[in-house]
Amino acid sequence: MLIEQEGELCVCEIMHALDESQPKISRHLAAMRNNGIVSSRREGTWMHYRLNTGLPSWAKKLLAHSFKELKNLKLFEKDKKRLYTMPDRPGVKCA
Repeated sequence: MLIEQEGELCVCEIMHALDESQPKISRHLAAMRNNGIVSSRREGTWMHYRLNTGLPSWAKKLLAHSFKELKNLKLFEKDKKRLYTMPDRPGVKCA
């Protein structure tokens, strides 16, 4: 849901937001990539992930609906708050 909301996230951002280890996050993202759910790009040492633009329309609708419902239930507010308080987020410029 964080990738849906942000558009693209680096592995380190997901690690920070979910408070999980790099191997665990990378393993889950690799499975999602191998199954066509997300796509990745490398920028130097950073790996960035976004939802696969080639997802079927039914899958996009399901994700959008899930995102809306989970947002209403505030189920990932803690993860989102951790993400937004991450110091030195890649690609995010401070005001």
